[in-house]
Amino acid sequence: MILEKPRHHGKHERQALPWAVRLVVSMVSTVVDNACRPNGTVNRRLIHFLDYQTPPISTTSVSSTDISIDATRNLWIRLYSPSNNQLLPVLIFFHGGGFSFLSPASLAFDMVCRNFATNLPAIGISVNYRLAPEHRYPSQCHDGFDALNFIDENWATVLPKNADSARCFFAGDSAGANLAHHEAVQACRTKLHTMKMIGLISIQPFFGGEERSQSEMQLVGSGLLVSVPLTDWCWNAYLPLGSNRDHEAANVSGPNADDISGLDFPATMVVVGGFDPLKDWQRRYYEWLLKSGKEARLIEYHNMIHAFYTFPLLPDFPLGCANQGVHCQVFIQSSKPQI
Repeated sequence: MILEKPRHHGKHERQALPWAVRLVVSMVSTVVDNACRPNGTVNRRLIHFLDYQTPPISTTSVSSTDISIDATRNLWIRLYSPSNNQLLPVLIFFHGGGFSFLSPASLAFDMVCRNFATNLPAIGISVNYRLAPEHRYPSQCHDGFDALNFIDENWATVLPKNADSARCFFAGDSAGANLAHHEAVQACRTKLHTMKMIGLISIQPFFGGEERSQSEMQLVGSGLLVSVPLTDWCWNAYLPLGSNRDHEAANVSGPNADDISGLDFPATMVVVGGFDPLKDWQRRYYEWLLKSGKEARLIEYHNMIHAFYTFPLLPDFPLGCANQGVHCQVFIQSSKPQI
């Protein structure tokens, strides 16, 4: 179901960002571009200055705690528990960052997950996974599924008593949304024992392919965070050596795509930004889900850039108040537990 019709922007159209947001976007883009070395390695020291890490904290509305799963590969989760005694859905979140940057402790993603926990409301679980290029695909997918198995097997001891195992959702943004898709496929094929996954919230998923999409070529310039050179660098750092961007991990709806038509794949909400160069790939994902016989909804924010939900200074900030928060609430409330 398409909730809003897409708009096509001209080649020279630019989104009018508030000056404070434009300043932050420019700073982030400069640091990331300089941290991504031409030889395929990352300047982690430079990224450190950008990536402010937050400890788990408890407030009157949400408490958080970190739980280690495998210290040898730094696999852990951050659990968000709202101050709400009602039976609540569980949202398992995979953070973005091009598979190469950030963590659940990064300020932006800690804020996103706290907003989800508070405003949906839901019990949130944010997964830390190994990063590329030090660890290539499928390391991230293995980490994600090991985290799912850990949660599934330790449900009674790890999660609050009001966690509803019949209403569990995958969620992710950008590269995290890519991972969430692959975790959903794997969960369908192996079956979890306790958790019932009934929905996937895919926020501006990072997909790609050898073909250059129209939006990749048209939406260029400053103020967008994402560029073709940056996404190419990320794919080169993430995919197995010798692979191209039509690998199944990148082009999930392309020539090497998994056939999910026979899987009990969860209902999916795909969020797209009108000024996101990746939007054509995101729409293709939505259309591929429909062609595969799966329930899917497309939500478009026509004036938003990639990762808009991490910028509270944007007008009509959509995560914690109206717009995206409401769409997520409706999606979660309308998703029926499996029998």
